[in-house]
Amino acid sequence: VQLQASGGGLAQAGGSLRLSCKASGIVFSISDMSWYRQAPGKQRELVATSSSGGSTNYADSVKGRFTISRDNARRTVSLQMSSLKLEDTAVYYCYTFYKSRTWWGQGTKVTVSS
Repeated sequence: VQLQASGGGLAQAGGSLRLSCKASGIVFSISDMSWYRQAPGKQRELVATSSSGGSTNYADSVKGRFTISRDNARRTVSLQMSSLKLEDTAVYYCYTFYKSRTWWGQGTKVTVSS
């Protein structure tokens, strides 16, 4: 299983970034996919989840600003981040639970500057 994340970088507060995660080695269409993030000195936290059934869930801190979406044909889950805040600065990880274990992408760094 591989989760290949991309799209991180530097953005100004109020700006936007889009992250993508391409999965291989899993049956993507039946897998719930999530994005987590870990800010410096903090614990990793769940940002958003896209379920195989089509539902989505968000952390309160990103509701209304971030949108998670998936493309089953391309085996890709994306996170559109808008109205970025300084506190969104973190390393973002793609995540899934498959065949009784957790799988993490390599992480992509997002830095929001004022």
